Amino acid sequence: MDFSLVQGAKSSPISEDSVIFQQAVNTFQSKGFDVTVEHVDQARRCLIAVQGPQTSKLFHALNCSIDFSRLYFMTSTICTVFGIENCRLSRCGYTGEDGVEISVDSARATELCEKLLFSKEASVKLAGLGARDSLRLEAGLCLYGHDIDETTTPVEAGLSWVIGRRRRETGDFPGAKIILGQVADKSLVKSKRIGFIGDKGRPPRSGYRILDDHDREIGTITSGCPSPCLKRNISMGYCATEFSALGSTLRIAAAGSLSSNAVVQVSKLPFLPTRPPALHGIPSLLWAGTLPHLSYFASIAAQT
Repeated sequence: MDFSLVQGAKSSPISEDSVIFQQAVNTFQSKGFDVTVEHVDQARRCLIAVQGPQTSKLFHALNCSIDFSRLYFMTSTICTVFGIENCRLSRCGYTGEDGVEISVDSARATELCEKLLFSKEASVKLAGLGARDSLRLEAGLCLYGHDIDETTTPVEAGLSWVIGRRRRETGDFPGAKIILGQVADKSLVKSKRIGFIGDKGRPPRSGYRILDDHDREIGTITSGCPSPCLKRNISMGYCATEFSALGSTLRIAAAGSLSSNAVVQVSKLPFLPTRPPALHGIPSLLWAGTLPHLSYFASIAAQT
């Protein structure tokens, strides 16, 4: 059995993670298990994400050596994609849409992109950071380095579901004492990740301050953008728990500003229903299908 870990651009340094991995390897090897960790030179591989409502149609129609319907969420496999061998196909997309990620030998990455872009089975286009970021924010998904990092816990981030039953029982993971303490006693959670929605002014951005009715700072925005689907400003941030009730009205001030410049309401997350892939039990991004995010951010870029 093998597992593949792909770090994002803002993830913690691989040297820090390597220490944890090596400790686990040593533990397993001491018990007689055959366990190794291989670090793959990133120059050898390219990662291409294909996301959108027509992804399934695209891969069912084209030459792929696996049954796409049996590639479940958070799994991956080595296969041939469009005649290109040694591709790792995964279904771990982070846009709120269904999709796949293809890890391919660098020498054949351009060839694969061209085959995808010129496919007749689906409308496939290149997508930029604005489209990806607005999609994941509408879906209420965290971006590492902004909405979560080494200073936040899964409980504060609303991600307690990632802590499996065995982990809760054994407590054998970094930060377990603090994290499991918060799981058991919610009064230990002083701030939590919540969503905000507003209409007027510029969308809140990372680092903007969250204020109460008396202009006291009670939290910080971690992500924000205009929503192409809702036609409203959306954002996420960490706020004192006593101000996190749905429908509460709060104020947002730009970093360094002495007064608030936007009024927002606490909103449920996700902001929009997501289209999850099949469930069982900064890469390059291609978009398969039609959603407003591509043209929306292209028009903004053209105006600036």
